[in-house]
Amino acid sequence: MDRSAQVFFRKAAVTDIDPVWRIILQAKEQMRLLGSRQWQDGYPALDDIRRDIADGCGYVLAAGNVPVAYGAVLFGGEPAYGSIEGEWLCQPPYVVVHRLAVAQEMRRCGLATRFMREVETFARNAGLHSFRVDTNFDNRYMRSLLSALGFTYCGEIFYAHGSRLAYEKPL
Repeated sequence: MDRSAQVFFRKAAVTDIDPVWRIILQAKEQMRLLGSRQWQDGYPALDDIRRDIADGCGYVLAAGNVPVAYGAVLFGGEPAYGSIEGEWLCQPPYVVVHRLAVAQEMRRCGLATRFMREVETFARNAGLHSFRVDTNFDNRYMRSLLSALGFTYCGEIFYAHGSRLAYEKPL
């Protein structure tokens, strides 16, 4: 992959499923090698990616037409966010990003930052005033990214597979 190629933010297409799945598998392996427990229990699965794309919430950063970063961008809320040990900064509605991953060969190019900024712009243009994200306690890359982008730690939320640290950024 040409690291200097022009990168575009766009909705993921069905033809992106295989390359996006490779990106997710690479991210799972990176987390495993770093000792993180996040994404080590079968989540996200290929069916999660297929569903994201079918539901219109899968987005990519693409170099040419090749996905180099992926995330699910949800505007309908996240049920787990209804109960937080802590306190959100803003009232709904909000945008959420789940399953953010960058292709191994494109890491350290600022693509996760670019993806999050694209979502922020997209949400502002849609009239939203809040951006929420959750991550595992041991995902130091995501926690560092959220801090650098001005997100505030708000507390813990809970899924069937465990608790997550919850962050929010007023827009």
